[in-house]
Amino acid sequence: MLVDSHCHFDLIKNSNPDTLVAAAENQGVSHFLNVSVDLDNFPTVLEIAKRKNNVFASVGIHPNTPETVIVDVETLTNLADDSKVIAIGETGLDYFRTEGNLAWQQERFRTHIQAAKKIKKPLIIHCRDAAEDTLRILREENASDIGGIMHCFVDSWETAQEAMEMGFYISFSGIVTFKNAKTVQSVAKQVPLERMLVETDSPYLAPVPHRGKTNQPAYVRHVAEFIADLRDESFETIARVTTDNFFRLFRL
Repeated sequence: MLVDSHCHFDLIKNSNPDTLVAAAENQGVSHFLNVSVDLDNFPTVLEIAKRKNNVFASVGIHPNTPETVIVDVETLTNLADDSKVIAIGETGLDYFRTEGNLAWQQERFRTHIQAAKKIKKPLIIHCRDAAEDTLRILREENASDIGGIMHCFVDSWETAQEAMEMGFYISFSGIVTFKNAKTVQSVAKQVPLERMLVETDSPYLAPVPHRGKTNQPAYVRHVAEFIADLRDESFETIARVTTDNFFRLFRL
């Protein structure tokens, strides 16, 4: 049994969520977290979750969303006040795709952390080329009170250690299967099993052997199989512990 801890059913073009869920279930994927990237599309994200017993939702605004999009704690907590919404995010910092004075991005990140603490639901963190500031803000906002997921992890072992010390899980996407992803592979070897999750981030970052194609939740099996080989563990072990970790984090 596997869990895709981060996917975007609503962004997979020319596909029906019901069909995608069925295809994933055939690969042993039992549960899914359909992650919000903006509030305009949140109703669709939630509707998909409400339609399927094994699909859950999050609410949040991706850091690359323009600074003109402003959100407050009350709006996020009101939207998250639903049993199918189990997380706040994705949120965080992205200094790769967004440049200039990013104080607004940092402030929006803080708003998400405050909302997560208020409603007591874990965070989903997006971090790209911004590890130092991401960790600093998590510390300053006492995000360890709520914890969450460092999604699609691509940073150093030291960053992973600091995040885990604050109660965060490290989630690996299809990137770990890429030939040149040596840093991510090194981290995947070292992360304690009790702190590991797997994901697709579909429709993006399809793992080998589907690299370059549209990703889908069924492909999370390839991520788990690769990590199992990397760590000299059985696939069954990786599947079991990552599933257990997901259910523990979200108290399901």
